[in-house]
Amino acid sequence: MPAVMADPLTLPRLAPLPDGRTDWRRVAKVVTAQRHLEGEGFQVRRPFPGVDLALADPFLLLDHMGAVEYAPGEAKGTPWHPHRGFETVTYIIDGAFQHRDTTGGGGLISDGATQWMTAASGIQHIEQPPPELVAKGGLFHGVQLWVNLPRAEKWADPRYQDIEARDVKLLAAADGSSLVRVIAGSVGGHDGPGVTYTPINYLHATVAPGARLALPWPRDFNAMVYVLSGRGTAGVEEVALDEGRLAVFGGSHHRGEQDGLVVRAADVQPQASANGWEILVLGGLPIREPVARYGPFVMNTREEIVQAFEDFQAGRMGTVPAEKVPHLSNADESLS
Repeated sequence: MPAVMADPLTLPRLAPLPDGRTDWRRVAKVVTAQRHLEGEGFQVRRPFPGVDLALADPFLLLDHMGAVEYAPGEAKGTPWHPHRGFETVTYIIDGAFQHRDTTGGGGLISDGATQWMTAASGIQHIEQPPPELVAKGGLFHGVQLWVNLPRAEKWADPRYQDIEARDVKLLAAADGSSLVRVIAGSVGGHDGPGVTYTPINYLHATVAPGARLALPWPRDFNAMVYVLSGRGTAGVEEVALDEGRLAVFGGSHHRGEQDGLVVRAADVQPQASANGWEILVLGGLPIREPVARYGPFVMNTREEIVQAFEDFQAGRMGTVPAEKVPHLSNADESLS
C-alpha cells in the first residue's frame, strides 16, 4: 500500500456522526467482481459494468488490477487505443505504470499516484509497465475507474491531472484508528485534489482491524464500497464484504439530519492485509442521461458512436507511429 509518512494521530479527524441524527445508508446489493483479460493479456477483476448502470451512474467501469507479484517478463500493458466521451482515472497503489498519448503527454504513475485523463472529445494513449518492472518483475496493484461526462462536456478538450501521493488529502477516522485518502471530492469539509466535471467522491480507506469507520455522505450522491484486500462488513446491518466484492448502497430516505456510510473491518485480517481492511469508497451525482457505449467510446446516441469510429479512422483523435496504429474490432468492448 502507498507509504504514508504522516502520523495518523496528527491528521485531521472526521467528526463523529451521531446515530440518532444520521440517516445510515443500507446496502441494496452486493456484487462479486468478474475476471477479464485486458490489453496485452493482463487480468483484471471488474465489479461493474455488471450492476445496473443506473446504480453506478456517473461511473461506467471499475477494473481492479492485481495485487500480483510479476515474475520477470510477465508484466503487460495495453496497446495504443482511443477514448472519447468520458474520463479514465488510474490509481496505482503499488508498483508503476507509464503512459504516453498522441498529444505528446505522458509520465509515470507509481506508489499512490493517480493520473486523471479526461478523454472528452478524443485522444489515443498507451499504458505500459516500466521496463524495469518487465525485466525484473515485482509487485503491481492498481485500479482504473471510468467516469462518465455529461453531454455538454463530452466535446471538451482532453486534459490531464497528475495527482502525486503527497497531494492526496489524508484524514483519520473520528477515533484515530483508520486512514482515509481523499483523491477527489469532499468528505466532512475536507477536499481532495482531483478536479472533476461530474461531482464525485473517490476515497481509499485503510480501516484498522476491528475498527468502525463512519463517513458523512452527500444526500444526492449514490454510494459504493469495493474491497481491495481484507475483509469486513458494510452498512449498519453488517453485510459481509471480502476482497473483490462491491457493496452498492441504497438511496437516502431523508430521515436524519445528514446521510452517512458505515463500514467495519473484521477483527482478524488475512496476512496480506495485516495493517487493515483496504477499501475504495465511491459515489457521485447521477448524470441521468442516455448512455450509448461501444468499446472505448461512451456517448449519448448510437449516431455519436458511429461518428466516433469515423473520426478515429480519419485520424481526428491524434496520430500514432504507423507501425503501432491500433485496430478496433467488434470484440473490443472495453479497452482500458
